[in-house]
Amino acid sequence: MNGEYYKTKESVDEYIKLAEEYDGRALIDKLRDFLPANSYLLEIGSGPGTDWKILNDFFNVVGSDYSAEFLKRLNAGAPKGDFLDLDAVTLTTRKKFDGIYSNKVLHHLTDIELVASIKRQCAILNPGGVICHSFWRGEGTESYKGLFVNYHSNEGIESLFADYFAVVFLENYKEFDDNDSILIIGRKK
Repeated sequence: MNGEYYKTKESVDEYIKLAEEYDGRALIDKLRDFLPANSYLLEIGSGPGTDWKILNDFFNVVGSDYSAEFLKRLNAGAPKGDFLDLDAVTLTTRKKFDGIYSNKVLHHLTDIELVASIKRQCAILNPGGVICHSFWRGEGTESYKGLFVNYHSNEGIESLFADYFAVVFLENYKEFDDNDSILIIGRKK
């Protein structure tokens, strides 16, 4: 999926330092409008566990990551937590969920990989299940230290999810700059 960036101790340390002042609390608050408390939720790409901790205040959360280094840290920091080694494209698990959440994770996928992930998310969600994902808004793709980033438009994101999810919320928000991010929430068709 994304080269070696999240696989080394040094790059994980760097990412944690870059992201230490950011969390998805506002996104999670919006998700709570659509997903009942105590629902069984999968977080794709738990990374340092910042959002995982917030999500646990409201839902029964299974965290996941595809980085062995992040998983090692997640398990050490939350020994009672449930964490899966999951690729965001294939999502190989037999578990079923009421909701799936990610914060700036799925933008690391090409459009073809994202569609495969969306299909798989639909398959592992219970009927009426909810997805909540954030993406960087913009055009084109770029690579940062070998880390692929795929920018999206509101219309593009909506069309990628449309075959599998009824979009119930789609809005731009500010992470660093006005309207630099997109939040989509959808309900399984």
